[in-house]
Amino acid sequence: DIDHLNLRVQKELVEWLNWLKADIGFDGWRFDFAKGYSADVAKIYIDRSEPSFAVAEIWTSLAYGGDGKPNLNQDQHRQELVNWVDKVGGKGPATTFDFTTKGILNVAVEGELWRLRGTDGKAPGMIGWWPAKAVTFVDNHDTGSTQHMWPFPSDRVMQGYAYILTHPGTPCIFYDHFFDWGLKEEIDRLVSVRTRHGIHSESKLQIIEADADLYLAEIDGKVIVKLGPGYDVGNLIPGGFKVAAHGNDYAVW
Repeated sequence: DIDHLNLRVQKELVEWLNWLKADIGFDGWRFDFAKGYSADVAKIYIDRSEPSFAVAEIWTSLAYGGDGKPNLNQDQHRQELVNWVDKVGGKGPATTFDFTTKGILNVAVEGELWRLRGTDGKAPGMIGWWPAKAVTFVDNHDTGSTQHMWPFPSDRVMQGYAYILTHPGTPCIFYDHFFDWGLKEEIDRLVSVRTRHGIHSESKLQIIEADADLYLAEIDGKVIVKLGPGYDVGNLIPGGFKVAAHGNDYAVW
């Protein structure tokens, strides 16, 4: 174990981070198991090494109901993520992985897409509250891959990417999906849509529909995304929008 309260430990870790920056060329940090030490300590490392980007892994359990599924309201879960960024410094480079969105998406794509509209009408994850500080993902080396601790439904992974790559927040792509699963071209098309239309971490999200088998949302008035098998959306798509990407139960205009 590392004693992060030990001043010598802090000094040597800061020196190491600055060496990684100056000599090796890294300019961002990922804080593994960030709930294992205080946000105050993480603030020391960030303030004294000044990375351009920092993201924390704060993986805690969602609130579940008696049916074993996540409750609709996950405010306490995403509040914990927001609190960490607040304590580290909301004006700085600190962000957190949006585990709230990950957990809700896992279940929503299994015929419960209504979950993607929170009680306030916004996105139900951290991106609904503080998208600039939310790093979205479908799976990572812990949740998926060989560890398989909390995997996304494997046949619906592209629905997950259609969501995070068109929505606010800072999306990241899992190496396995991109290089090993044969999804490179599909993911590339979604990345191109995001880039071409300038969708960014604080883009404006308008949720048009969120039913069991249909989720439809417009981002910045430029991009529309549909998830789910529901296809009767012609009357909901404004004129001038053309399909730019599509696949199994998703489409992007």
